[in-house]
Amino acid sequence: MIKIGILGDIGSGKSLLAKQFGYPVFNADEEVTKIYKADNSCFKKLNKILPNYIKSRPIKKKELSRAILENKSSLKKIVKIVHPLVRKRMRKFFKNNYKKKMVIIDVPLLIENKLHNKNFILVFVDAKKSKIIRNLKKRRNYNKYLLKNLRKLQKPIKIKKKLSHYVIKNNFNLLSLKNNVKLLKNRILNERNNT
Repeated sequence: MIKIGILGDIGSGKSLLAKQFGYPVFNADEEVTKIYKADNSCFKKLNKILPNYIKSRPIKKKELSRAILENKSSLKKIVKIVHPLVRKRMRKFFKNNYKKKMVIIDVPLLIENKLHNKNFILVFVDAKKSKIIRNLKKRRNYNKYLLKNLRKLQKPIKIKKKLSHYVIKNNFNLLSLKNNVKLLKNRILNERNNT
């Protein structure tokens, strides 16, 4: 099984790119949403450490955002509780897809939380800052202060790019993105078959 880890800035189009491979995708953001909706133990733990913010089930992103914006240490506390649950779901994903030729891992803190290993092929999504900002502003819950806090958790973009085996340009044109992914996918499969 080839494991492809997608790296890039927040809003660079990682999730859209991941879908273009046509193989199973593990999307950490989607898994976190599921955890907030249904995981009772996660709610209890977050409610215990952030009782002034996390008050109702399912956990509301609005409450989490307020906790992060009003107290700098909140984000690290949340990550400490949520990330082991994401890790567990990722292991299950690998188990369920072990017969697949390729799987795509779309986890924002893949490098930071050491969720990858030397067998991963890392692909960096390269997009212009102006286009990333335009893309982020389209999001319903856009908040530049919240993004600033989230970015602080992440390694600098230059380092992520350096660590990557491949760099793929995203100019936010779906057709060219599909073509770029197709070329890259074929290249990876050919290189893997020749080793």
